[in-house]
Amino acid sequence: MKVIYNDGTVAECPEEEKTHVLRHSAAHIMAQAIKRIYPNADFAYGPANEKGFYYDVDLGDIKLQDEDLQKIEDEMRKIVKENLPFKTYELPRAEAIKHMEERGEKYKVEHIADLPEDARITFFSQGDYVDMCVGPHITYTKALKAFKLTTISGAYWKADSNNKMLTRINGTAFATQEELDAYLKELQEAQERDHRKIGKEMGLFMTDNLVGRGLPMFLSKGYTVWQELETYIKDKERFLGYKHVMTPCVGTVDLYKTSGHWDHYKENMFPAMEVEGESFVLRPMNCPHHMRIYANQPHSYRDLPLRIGEIAHDFRFEASGTLKGIERGRHFCQNDAHLFVTPEQIKGEVSAVCDLIFDVYKDFGITDYRCVLSLRDPADTKKYHPDDDMWNKAEDALREVLNDLKIDYTEEIGEAAFYGPKLDVNVKPAVGGEYTLSTCQLDFCLPAKFDLTYIDADGQEKTPVVLHRAILGSLDRFMAYLIEETKGRFPLWLAPVQVKVIPVSEKTMDYSRDVYEKLRAMGVRVEIDERNEKVGYKIREAQQLDRAPYMLVLGPQESEAGLVAVRNRDGETTPMSFDDFAKKIEDEIKTKAR
Repeated sequence: MKVIYNDGTVAECPEEEKTHVLRHSAAHIMAQAIKRIYPNADFAYGPANEKGFYYDVDLGDIKLQDEDLQKIEDEMRKIVKENLPFKTYELPRAEAIKHMEERGEKYKVEHIADLPEDARITFFSQGDYVDMCVGPHITYTKALKAFKLTTISGAYWKADSNNKMLTRINGTAFATQEELDAYLKELQEAQERDHRKIGKEMGLFMTDNLVGRGLPMFLSKGYTVWQELETYIKDKERFLGYKHVMTPCVGTVDLYKTSGHWDHYKENMFPAMEVEGESFVLRPMNCPHHMRIYANQPHSYRDLPLRIGEIAHDFRFEASGTLKGIERGRHFCQNDAHLFVTPEQIKGEVSAVCDLIFDVYKDFGITDYRCVLSLRDPADTKKYHPDDDMWNKAEDALREVLNDLKIDYTEEIGEAAFYGPKLDVNVKPAVGGEYTLSTCQLDFCLPAKFDLTYIDADGQEKTPVVLHRAILGSLDRFMAYLIEETKGRFPLWLAPVQVKVIPVSEKTMDYSRDVYEKLRAMGVRVEIDERNEKVGYKIREAQQLDRAPYMLVLGPQESEAGLVAVRNRDGETTPMSFDDFAKKIEDEIKTKAR
């Protein structure tokens, strides 16, 4: 495949650059198609990325719908068929600005103003379309053979919420139709697993623009799953000696100035609220509150390690473009804990935290993950607490512990918390890129900032070390992960509806109600479908929407014999006595069988 560079040179494209060049060229061809259909379209940015390409465009009052993608795609195919050559040229800054102004491209004019004074300003054209770009591109439009427009979303100009919201049109392109087909198949799988889609079908959670973007609300069934996860992790923590607390969702600005979050994290926090002469903020994390709990009373080395845990409500002002259901919201609940330890206890406590992480992963069958030692970037003086000795001490200590524990990990520069290095456990979900679920952070910084102390065995006052750790991460994200991994087919102990009783007819209604009441008395989350609908319809709904692990289909034969026809989610039906079924599900729930 030949490409044209912005100096006019035409050459064979390096193999590793082919996909990027195709996608970059596809963005230009898409923009040309949009301009033909919507002549007043004003274009912002249109890059290629690892998934495909997109273009942010100002369409005025026009609101695109999903069906409009097909119109744009059809026009793109016409442009490809026209086999237009890509051409390039360069203009001095003043001429470049005039050139874009004459074409009504106000975003390009603003972009030129952001470029260095000595920047080369080059353009690429194909037919009647001109774009400011550094290239390279394919030489003719016909070289684009396999592409697809995928979604429409919103994006602020320059990713700044103070600027206008633009329309982002996403697509992808590959060298061959076979590669595109394989990708689209993966995309379809991702859509089927999307926790937002499944959450809506199962009635787990909802969002409402009047409440606010990024503020999901858990419905009854979703909150049931949430509570089961809370109970599960709290029980494990209690067994390990954690003391659970409850702290407020707000704190004074002074609290976060003391911790350093105000200086290092302010842009991710909601604005301060002025009340009676004091400034308060919604908390983005719980560390400062737990530091103050520790400081509430004197401590001896005999009190340590002190493990303070909380399922805590936190708030972060995430950019609207990053919000994704309960996986990433502006409100979430962390499975948080802070362990106050002596230096000699660091290794043992980090080891215990790692054991807990991997024990939880075993319970949930999580096997596709990797451990990352996240370190500071020494060249970044603003992002991190400025104390080289502290950082060297903390990073060496955590690295030594991980090596002693023989935990395989990679090191990543620039990913540490502002106050210390951390171990992140990143999972690879069934669809999409990896993200962090669990973390353990080593902190010599905040205990000193809050003047925390304990009396050591020698009678001297010492500063404790703090381990910040989250096992499930946030319950919200962990739940999103489970939904997408299982397609909503939760294990019995976690399922919001564990058993669905389905009477075959009115004649078996009394028997069905009796079975329902017995299960309810056992504490089973059971529902009975008494609607006047066909049995097949009821089964399909229980299987596809409720994703109930078990359905009891009760007809005359079961009623007369006192049996239950137990149908699982795979469509297999087994007749058994009610007592046998009751024991079966009791055992499954008790052992948390997967």
